[in-house]
Amino acid sequence: MQDLKGKVVLITGASTGIGAAAARAFAAAGARVAVNYRSRKDEADQVVASIAAAGGEAKPFPADLTDTADADRMVRDVHAHFGRIDVLINNAGGMVRRSNVVDIDDELIDEVFKLNARSVIAVSRRVIPLMAPHGGSIINVTSQAARTGGGPGASLYAGCKGFVSTVTRTMAKELVPQKIRVNALAPGVIETPFHEGISSPDILQTFAKSIPMGRLGTADECVGALLFLASEAASGYVTGQVIEVNGGQIMP
Repeated sequence: MQDLKGKVVLITGASTGIGAAAARAFAAAGARVAVNYRSRKDEADQVVASIAAAGGEAKPFPADLTDTADADRMVRDVHAHFGRIDVLINNAGGMVRRSNVVDIDDELIDEVFKLNARSVIAVSRRVIPLMAPHGGSIINVTSQAARTGGGPGASLYAGCKGFVSTVTRTMAKELVPQKIRVNALAPGVIETPFHEGISSPDILQTFAKSIPMGRLGTADECVGALLFLASEAASGYVTGQVIEVNGGQIMP
């Protein structure tokens, strides 16, 4: 992906998991990386330090993306530091907790929606005007739960990811005139801190048994699709698509 060299890539939720793996991979490809995080400062600093140790360029940018004013400030800070934004990866998200529909309260609805759905719009709407003069790529991280409804107690998360998959297609149509391609990555069950406190070993084992490859995926196995979608040379005629990375668990 030689055309990624020198590009500025903003990755939300990049302190751990898929976001952290993506930050390292884009830096290895020669991109300059903005590492957004909310509360895991130590982990974000470790990501940035590992990139610097490998000869790459990255900088951490704290922001709580459930707060749109904070999201706006973060985008301004990234643009002020790097001078441009070429690739946006809307990766921040989480289930918060599992809950049956009958037990869901308004507070949980708001928290899950703001984190997984509203944040995609909040960040994208500020990046788009900055990206439009030169074009670029937006990649939204959705989930296979958008197709299946997710596992036990995941209705809110799955519903929000359904929104992300759908809005990806709408954004793709809307942003063609600005030469901004919009696609999505839909990971399956990936071994990351995402599952800490919400997925028991029994649940993860059940998931693994339902996957044709017979195992859970890794964060590093998701980054190839992100690099592909970010590269104009590799995917210049690809927009409005959702790429599934799930070990064969879902074959749409």
